Amino acid sequence: MRRLALFVLFALVSTAAAAAVSDDPRQAPAGAYRIEPRHSQILFAIRHFGLTDYYGRFEKVSGTLNFDPTAPERSAVSVTIDTGSASVMSSELVGELVGPHVFDSANFPKATFVSTSVTRTGPDTGTMAGDLTLHGVTKSVTFNIVFNGGANSPMGGSSYDLGFHATATIKRSDFGLDQMIWSNFVSDDVNLTIEAMFVQQRN
Repeated sequence: MRRLALFVLFALVSTAAAAAVSDDPRQAPAGAYRIEPRHSQILFAIRHFGLTDYYGRFEKVSGTLNFDPTAPERSAVSVTIDTGSASVMSSELVGELVGPHVFDSANFPKATFVSTSVTRTGPDTGTMAGDLTLHGVTKSVTFNIVFNGGANSPMGGSSYDLGFHATATIKRSDFGLDQMIWSNFVSDDVNLTIEAMFVQQRN
């Protein structure tokens, strides 16, 4: 009976939180936000044998957002990824990914993205261009962005949370990630998908 009561309470809280989410960026407070790493994901997908997409993720990410709700195009993002936190279903492949022939995490422990411009394409959509540094190489990359919404923290407190969905496609050869023995069996294109939750910073 107690489990049922807890489930009902959780469902009610979740429903209330969802109802309070606003997809209008103007409702969000301006200023500094930081990534909430427990509720943010950075996924990568690469076509294998031309047949299926093979997915992986990075477990450790940090970053900041300076958000301007009245002019989102003036917002700025900086993200840092721990390349040694790459994770896939095969533990053997994880060792290869963080090893010297792929991410080479010993020499390049971090990948970074720093935005350079934001263009608004709709009420809750836009593009964000920036510099992606990976494996010691920096290239310009453009993400398609969707503003998922904002809400007062459902976990209590006075902070405000923002959610974003972002996608982009990069070529691994641009970053020198084409020296592995299995390079010819996977696509050069790598699809990136990001679900980012940012938490308002208080002074």
